[in-house]
Amino acid sequence: MNANAELLNYAYQNSQMGVDTIQQLMEIAEDISFKEFLEKQLNGYEEFHKRARRMLNQNGYDEKGLNAFEKVKTYFMVNAQTMNDYSSSNIASMLINGSTMGIIDTVKKLRQYEHDADKESIKLMEDLRDFEEKSAEKLKDFL
Repeated sequence: MNANAELLNYAYQNSQMGVDTIQQLMEIAEDISFKEFLEKQLNGYEEFHKRARRMLNQNGYDEKGLNAFEKVKTYFMVNAQTMNDYSSSNIASMLINGSTMGIIDTVKKLRQYEHDADKESIKLMEDLRDFEEKSAEKLKDFL
């Protein structure tokens, strides 16, 4: 797979994970202000998802979404981690961990393909990294 397809599919999958996870957590969260924050996060991930899909299609690539195993694994992980604690603090902690993993993976991908990918693909990844960093910072308010 070429560098652009790799980066764009990573952004597509990362944002899909964000959308799926936040939709699940919005059903669990109880605090109104936290739900409002999650709604904004969901909108952000949805925009990245659309942007990555559009860029993939414009470049003649097929989007490769998360496989069924990844979706089921994430669903059960979220359920297990919130089984006894629906608090905003617990959910924020989970999301901070997820964003941190996303930041690490994004930086690795950027370094791996920085000389091979086009500027638009790099920009999408940098924007995704910035979004994840800002999200993790804002989530600290809910700990």
